[in-house]
Amino acid sequence: MQNSAMFWVGATTFVLFTVTLMAAVNVSFNWVFYITVLGQLMIIYMVYKVLTDSYKTSKTFEDFYEDAPFRQ
Repeated sequence: MQNSAMFWVGATTFVLFTVTLMAAVNVSFNWVFYITVLGQLMIIYMVYKVLTDSYKTSKTFEDFYEDAPFRQ
């Protein structure tokens, strides 16, 4: 994925993690609600960016798993 898609993954994760913390420390319901709605919109846009990214790789299923290469 390009930097743009990874930015949206990180930003969305940060916003939704912040909502969780805000709910845990009893921040006003209005703030939690609006940031939750923002997070849901960010999820939709993040999924769109990831799925339409022009990422290319030379790996195939024969390469098994990239972090732990399978030696034949």
